[in-house]
Amino acid sequence: MITYLVAFLVALMVAVVLTWVVRNRAHAWGLLDQANSSRKVHARPIPRLGGIGIVGGFFAPLCALFLVDSGVGNHFRAQTALVWGLFGGGLGVAALGLYDDLRGAGAKLKFSVQLMLALGLYALGFRIELIANPFGPPLPLGMLSLPFTLLWVVGVINALNLIDGLDGLAGGVAFFGVGTNFILALTRGDVMLCLMMATLAGAILGFLIFNFNPASIFMGDTGSMFLGFVLAAVSIKTSAKSGTAVAMLVPVMALGLPIMDTLLAMVRRTVLGRPMFSADKEHIHHRMMSRLVLSHRSTVLVLYGLCALFTLTALGLHWANTAQSAMLLTGMAVVVAVLMRKLGYLDLRHAGGVGEARRKNIRLRSMVKEVTDAVRAATGVKDIWASVRLLADELDASRLELRLERLQGSNRDGLTFETQRPAGSALPLEVSLEVKSGDSALGRFLIAWADGRSEINRDEELALELVADAVGDRAGTLLAQAEADPQRVVSLRR
Repeated sequence: MITYLVAFLVALMVAVVLTWVVRNRAHAWGLLDQANSSRKVHARPIPRLGGIGIVGGFFAPLCALFLVDSGVGNHFRAQTALVWGLFGGGLGVAALGLYDDLRGAGAKLKFSVQLMLALGLYALGFRIELIANPFGPPLPLGMLSLPFTLLWVVGVINALNLIDGLDGLAGGVAFFGVGTNFILALTRGDVMLCLMMATLAGAILGFLIFNFNPASIFMGDTGSMFLGFVLAAVSIKTSAKSGTAVAMLVPVMALGLPIMDTLLAMVRRTVLGRPMFSADKEHIHHRMMSRLVLSHRSTVLVLYGLCALFTLTALGLHWANTAQSAMLLTGMAVVVAVLMRKLGYLDLRHAGGVGEARRKNIRLRSMVKEVTDAVRAATGVKDIWASVRLLADELDASRLELRLERLQGSNRDGLTFETQRPAGSALPLEVSLEVKSGDSALGRFLIAWADGRSEINRDEELALELVADAVGDRAGTLLAQAEADPQRVVSLRR
């Protein structure tokens, strides 16, 4: 136990120091998560590279074992597959997350790298070969072992990424998963898994000092994808060494909250015709804040309690017999059903409008794709306006305005495009979005309705954010080209 405690404390201290340094440097270099989207719950720019502290805190004590001539160090170096899987894969997914935090990575790139890393784990022996059946014998997967393993690894990575929506939430959820794996490994005397979980727990707590509400730094994709990868890999090892009656049930239950939130998001977006990888504010933590009227911190603490309940259920499954496992799962299912009802996921009063909402969202997705493609192909600011002007008719808006600005010495030149339509006579509802290129503000994009609505449809809001992002990217490129080639400069003065 002394070895585990030392590893925990070293990871904790390294994570604290690294997170503090990264936070200060991120402020100095302007590497901040801007509060410029309706999806954000923070009100000010906050550094988003805190995952570096988690990664450094995890690897620091483990790397020291390579340099120490001890029984634990020798045992660690002998675990070739474990070391290659967690070190190589962990560094790979952390690099992917860091690139995403700094430059932005598309869904195709992220899933491609995640699949490659999952394949690497499978080749090193991290395999799911049995599916638990609490009502009978376990089900061997055979040839389905590979797809199930890939689905688990990629799914857990993205589940931790999706749950990272409130201060301290993803770190706390991961901590409960780490605690479950540590206890199970400790009962079996698995020194290596205990050591790794102790270091990861220390790294998470060191980061949470700065991340718990009100957070001064976020973990970003660097931290969330790294935590998901390590937990997915260790959970496979944990389930492989558990009794076959509970194979994979224990890790699924230990990560119950992010898995449940991910499945709900997939079902919700499929039923409503939304893009699978679009962001929304319908996650469990969002609904707790809006429907149960909980504060940011209270929501996180309630979800910590739910994670603790999942953890106890997971540990109970490990030692329970078949009948007891069935009772535990039934009890947990009742708790989840009550929670889903409280949060409105089982509310059938609006089920009749789902079909219409789905058709509307599919049309909206098609329209947004056409508009953004046209914006990206624009050769001038007038072409950009010609592309976005179609939104007025498609969204039945009464007014649409695009204003682009830039500094010329000490002067600020601006160009404003505007169109108006006879679409109602009620008091207008206006929605204004900032148009940005990188961290540089280029202007505003405004749309108004006079049909009596009091709030904007959430799907339309997300669509407008995508259009504003495309306008900002293309306008920034055109202005940069104009500055590089004075002969092509188009004045933005009207």
